[in-house]
Amino acid sequence: MTSVLQFSFAPVVRRRQQPILASADRQALFSRIAPVYDNLNDVLSLGQHRIWKRMSVDWSGAKEGSNVLDLCCGSGDLAFLLSQKVGVNGQVTGLDFSREQLQIASSRQNIQSKACYRNLKWVEGDALDLPFSDCYFDAITMGYGLRNVIDKYKAMKEVYRVLKPGSKASILDFNKSTDEFRTSIQGWMIDNIVVPVAAGYGLSKEYQYLKSSIQEFLTGEELEHLALRAGFSSAKHFEVGGGLMGNLVATR
Repeated sequence: MTSVLQFSFAPVVRRRQQPILASADRQALFSRIAPVYDNLNDVLSLGQHRIWKRMSVDWSGAKEGSNVLDLCCGSGDLAFLLSQKVGVNGQVTGLDFSREQLQIASSRQNIQSKACYRNLKWVEGDALDLPFSDCYFDAITMGYGLRNVIDKYKAMKEVYRVLKPGSKASILDFNKSTDEFRTSIQGWMIDNIVVPVAAGYGLSKEYQYLKSSIQEFLTGEELEHLALRAGFSSAKHFEVGGGLMGNLVATR
């Protein structure tokens, strides 16, 4: 089985892509952590991130034969779950701005034996300027990506544009809680667990950004309002992982 990093799809490209607008330092950060990203996720969440990702895929409404997008796909966790969901008759596109992450995703695909994984394609691209035609996808997932884009409203508008009417976007990320106790617990865990563990991989500086990125993120209610402002007909934010994580489900 072979896999090729594809940088455009001629049949569905809406226009020539502009240079990726993501913050250069954030893009470089994810490229640096790519080799240990999956292992760190398992260690830091005690494996719980796999449960949250399955929930997010279920909320997307993807089903057998669907054509789906995993936006900001990283090393492909959600994309592989989507692949199993849509089956051999479906199509999964994983898009990310980090070529290093996509290369790892492609390598993971190459060593897997499941027939459905042949439905996976990887695209290097910009979440703010998606290289797909309008109303193209039956479902979209986005794991830990919205928090890191420089223009969240524009990203949501793009998600809305490429979704088919009646379809859903399921967006998983850290939860910015309005509860001071939860916020303090989350901050303590980042300072005393996440960063020290990352330091063991030589990545303490790379993970120190996490706390400030959550503080600058949107609350669940704000995410719902953002989705509605972008054009979605309904939006609901669910707290998961004891309120440490959150998942926005928006219907076009």
